[in-house]
Amino acid sequence: MNFKYLTEEGLHQFIQSALQEDIGRGDHTSLAAISADKKGEAQLWVKEAGIMAGITLAKKIYATFDKEIAMEVVAEDGTVVKSGHCAFTVSGNVRAILSTERLILNCMQRMSGIATYTHYLKTLMGESKAQLLDTRKTTPNARIIEKWAVAIGGGTNHRFGLYDRILLKDNHIDFAGGIENAITRTRRYLKENQLDLGVEIEVRNLEEIEQVLAVKTEGVDMIMLDNMSIQMMRKAVQLIDGRFKTEASGSINEKNIHDVAHTGVDYISVGALTHTVRSIDMSLKALR
Repeated sequence: MNFKYLTEEGLHQFIQSALQEDIGRGDHTSLAAISADKKGEAQLWVKEAGIMAGITLAKKIYATFDKEIAMEVVAEDGTVVKSGHCAFTVSGNVRAILSTERLILNCMQRMSGIATYTHYLKTLMGESKAQLLDTRKTTPNARIIEKWAVAIGGGTNHRFGLYDRILLKDNHIDFAGGIENAITRTRRYLKENQLDLGVEIEVRNLEEIEQVLAVKTEGVDMIMLDNMSIQMMRKAVQLIDGRFKTEASGSINEKNIHDVAHTGVDYISVGALTHTVRSIDMSLKALR
């Protein structure tokens, strides 16, 4: 796989869990209405313009459920599609096609919605060095495909979970007794446990940046600028002066992302890429 968090094991676990959730003890509708040896074809049609995502996942779902199912792909992942576009034709056992129909539609519609919105925000950012990051604000048990969709849309994956990067947010800092304590304790923890993890710390104002800078810089590699105005963000980038990577976060939307991207920050994280995105409408239709 080309994306950092995308593994065969992780995808297999997701697919098996999703199939069990939907089919359970059996797709009784298809078992009742369709003969076991019935063969057929169907096509997946896109009903809205957007960025196609989920084709590769659909192939894996079909292969997991019935290795005899064949797909003829028209629009690969990342393709710009229009309303009325046929994404693929699937052929094989009709029961298998029907039993996997809703799972494939659900995944592809959501993934395509995420990829489309990611691409749109990237366009709004214009010419800047900033990269667009996703967050952990994802659907439980579906993070792997939602972050995959962000990457397909041109975004950059941030940490996958709590285990692969340290992010000292406001609550961690407050409970730890301040910025210096939080950083010092984190360094000690990493050393004692022989862990090599990136460390990011959230700041809310210029004073907190000064506190981070006052601590020895070892063990911190990124500063998150949380809910800052454009003016304060520019000052923050100047104050940090390249000593740390910077991430803008909080209340970033279509209206202000262009200005944020041109403050000089290295990254912009947007939770809305996954937590409020609208799916792209699609349907699977039988061919007679």
